[in-house]
Amino acid sequence: MIMNRRNYLHVMGGLALASWPFTEGWSKTIKGRKKNILLFTKSSQYQHDVVKRKNGQLSHAEQVITNLGKQNNFEVTATKDGRVFDTDLDRYDAIFFFTQGDMTPGIDGHPGISTKGKTALLDAIESGKGFVGTHCASDTFHSQGASNQNQPFDQRDPYIQMIGGEFISHGPQQKGTLTVAADQTPGINPLKNGLNIVDEWYALKNFSRDMQVILVQDTRGMDGDDYHRPPYPQTWARNHGQGRVFFTSMGHREDVWTNPNFQQILLSGLSWAVGDLKVSLNYNFKTATPLANQLA
Repeated sequence: MIMNRRNYLHVMGGLALASWPFTEGWSKTIKGRKKNILLFTKSSQYQHDVVKRKNGQLSHAEQVITNLGKQNNFEVTATKDGRVFDTDLDRYDAIFFFTQGDMTPGIDGHPGISTKGKTALLDAIESGKGFVGTHCASDTFHSQGASNQNQPFDQRDPYIQMIGGEFISHGPQQKGTLTVAADQTPGINPLKNGLNIVDEWYALKNFSRDMQVILVQDTRGMDGDDYHRPPYPQTWARNHGQGRVFFTSMGHREDVWTNPNFQQILLSGLSWAVGDLKVSLNYNFKTATPLANQLA
């Protein structure tokens, strides 16, 4: 639940961070309608279990977000049809991606995103539309070039420039440690000592420097060559033009989607993305994760 009180975040060792306002529920937009989130879960090359629909029913992740909407006074429009981006996007207050691949029809058989639709998506965000991405949203519209190298900013795919980071690989599922970056963060629930949770952890690259790092992937002791590198951003927020962009790489497993901490992170990210949570960003990439661009 998003609470109307001041909250204090603490990093390891009890160092107090800045306080954060929480709104009571979600405010309504003009003409009294509820905020409307477009939840897009198309998969092109690989489809995660959490977004597989069975017997015509919404997938696990779609059900979680839809239920959070019912509990928090916002509407959810769930689709896998990429043609939605050829329509009027003004009806949506934010766009939520759990996507994978190049957005061609691919493995799930649903229509992909056209070149025109991709341009419309990015233009909408740059013009002020909110965007939230989870997990494989960073494994979407890859940049050209070697997968194990960072690309110069102007050589990255425009979608990657927008979201702020790009998937490389992942190791075995395991318990990961996330530490809270020692700066103000957009409204995440007080995680006094960070977060320890089992998931499939993404190794990432091509970070935008103009981001506010919220949670940091502590790579010490992790199993897999993918993580033989310094800590790097795991959850962040950034502005893209006039738009507010929020991303977390968590979300592979069904039990993560039902985890209260993960749900609070999503709710707060969505609330900030649609403009209900009024928090100014303090870009901290260089101080929170100074060696993040050193890849495994």
